[in-house]
Parts: sequence; C-alpha cells; structure tokens
Amino acid sequence: MNTAREYDLIVVGAGLTGCTIARLAADSGLRCLMLERRRSIGGNCRDEVREGINVHLYGPHIFHTSSEDVWRFVNRFASFNDFVYHPLARYEGRLYTLPFNLTTFSQIYGHRSRQETEEFLARLPHSPAGCSLEQKAISMVGSEMYKILIKGYTEKQWGRPCRLLPAFIIERMTLRLDHDDNYFTDSYQGIPVEGYTAMMMRMTEGIEVRTSVEFLDNPGYWAKRARSVVYTGPADELCGYILGYLEYRSLYWRHYLHEVPVYQSTAVVNETSATVPYTRSIEHKHFSTYDLPLTIVSHEYPQRWQRGEDAYYPIADKRNISLYEKYVDLCRNRYPDIILAGRLGCYRYLDMDKAISEAMKLFNLILKKIRS
Repeated sequence: MNTAREYDLIVVGAGLTGCTIARLAADSGLRCLMLERRRSIGGNCRDEVREGINVHLYGPHIFHTSSEDVWRFVNRFASFNDFVYHPLARYEGRLYTLPFNLTTFSQIYGHRSRQETEEFLARLPHSPAGCSLEQKAISMVGSEMYKILIKGYTEKQWGRPCRLLPAFIIERMTLRLDHDDNYFTDSYQGIPVEGYTAMMMRMTEGIEVRTSVEFLDNPGYWAKRARSVVYTGPADELCGYILGYLEYRSLYWRHYLHEVPVYQSTAVVNETSATVPYTRSIEHKHFSTYDLPLTIVSHEYPQRWQRGEDAYYPIADKRNISLYEKYVDLCRNRYPDIILAGRLGCYRYLDMDKAISEAMKLFNLILKKIRS
C-alpha cells in the first residue's frame, strides 16, 4: 500500500452514505478522515431529544429493508424497535387510509368488495407514453382519488402543476388490492431505539471526524492529503455552479409543543388539500413509547431550493439529468481522485437502505483501487 499521503480515504459528508463508507474503511484498516460542514454528524437523519421526546429534525425516517446484509450492518450500531409505518391522509377534515388499498377505494368510491375495485380499475383510461403525472395518476386510481389524495399534495411537494410533472414520480406509488395499511413491504422495519444520531455516532467510533469544516473552501488541498476522496455533496456545487444550477426541492419544518398526551392518531398525516400550506404533520411520540403529558408535532413545508439552502429532492427531469451528466464529466477532469456518492452526489432520491447498500458496493470498488 502506498503510504505517501496522510490518509487513504477522505469522506466528505457525515450522512448515511458517508458514515457507511467511513466505517467500512476503518474496518478494512484504512486511514480515514471524515469532514462535515454542519456542526453535528447524521445528515438529514439527525435527531435530538426535546422535552424528553426524540425529534426527527428533518422529517420522519423509518428504516426499512429487505436486504439481510444491510439489516445486519445497521444492527451493529443500534437496536431497532418494532415501529410499523401506518400514515394517513387528510383532506378537508376527513382522514383516508394509506397506502392506497381496498379501504381507501371504499372511503372514496364506496366500493364494497375487491371485485368492485378491480372492475373499476379495469375501466380506467390507459395513460399514453410520455404522459404527465396527472394522466398517469388518473389512469391508476381514477379522477376522484387523484383530486382528493394526489393533486394538492404533489403540487405542494414539487411546486409545479401535476399536468407539467413527469409520470415517473407517481409510478412508485403503492397500490394494493387488500386492506393492508403497512406502508412498506420490506422484511425488516423499525427505528433505532436511541435514535439515528446515536447510531451514526457509533458508526464513526474510532474514526477521525472533523465537523464545521467546509471542504469546498479548498478541495484541492484535501484531495492532495488522501489517495481517494468520497464526496457526498452536490456535483454542481463542487464545480462552482459553472454550468448552471441543478434543481432541487427544499424543505423546512416548524416544530410545535402541545400540552396534550396525543395530538393525532398516527405518526404521520399527509395534508393533501391545497389550502393547507404544509404537506405533512408529524407527531414524534408515535415513533417510540413515551409516558409524557405533552407531545411535539412538526409541520413540513416544501419550498423552492435556493443556493445556500439544504437540497432534498432532485428534480430529475431531462434538463437536469443532462446537466448532471455534464457535471460528472467536469468533476472527472477537474478532480480525478474525487468520487461522487450518495443522494446529492448521484443526483438521485435514495431510501436509507439503498444509500447504505450502494455505499457498500462503492466501497468495495474503492478498496480494490487503493490496494492495487
């Protein structure tokens, strides 16, 4: 192994992708340094205890996976409870079951049997190739369910009319012909008993971690100190936005203390009416067991991303994908030892288990390169 440089690997960003790669690097005997621009590690999974309640600061994070490798990995660093995700949707004061199942079709269309729902779905118009999200949604669940449960929520989430959004956004929507309201179908599901921040603190034990460090102030300096650098931030930011900005949706939250034992009947309620400015109401007590006379509820507000704000959801349309690919080429030329990774680095939405799984695969490639 070449020991000319101070580190074998520098990992930029201490979210799930960064922490996973750093842990695997340390386990493999590599000299690893983590850099994080925020004051604490954890990325958007970070949580903290407020008034005795563990609050998910950046929206609800329910870990779910069908990968035994991923499940074994995270259980090295946390014990998980048996939380099951049963969200509801609220429209004009009425609650509806999610994900869309026979109960939902009964609530909206009055269906009394699976056969009635199947016949209804068979009569819906087919969506043409290249159709909009609106056309695709109506072809999947009908115009009334689209109006009540999809249109307002989606337009708030993405800041655009559904008729102008691509269909692929809605194609991952869960639709069931039974009464199962467990949102996820994965083999394993739960939330770390002590929280995600504690889990990732354990993941990084024994690893040199520097917080409040802005890698982009001098990426060349850091790149010279390691054989490889994994960068989990946005590609356009790494290149100084020289080709223009990639588009994202951003989010912010308002947290409220309520002096009642329980505020709503489930952890997450999607607010699907366009007249309600936020998209989700999150009551954190439901994620674990608390015997407290008060509760904390967060409202989640989507907003247009602007430079200097946290980027959450990539707007992965043709224009942005094309621009991202140009940035990938530019990064390779400018920084041949920097590897783009994670949700922001790859400009893709990733569930937590997928972020860990892809980090594992990437690390195996990095290890071969370093040891060659």
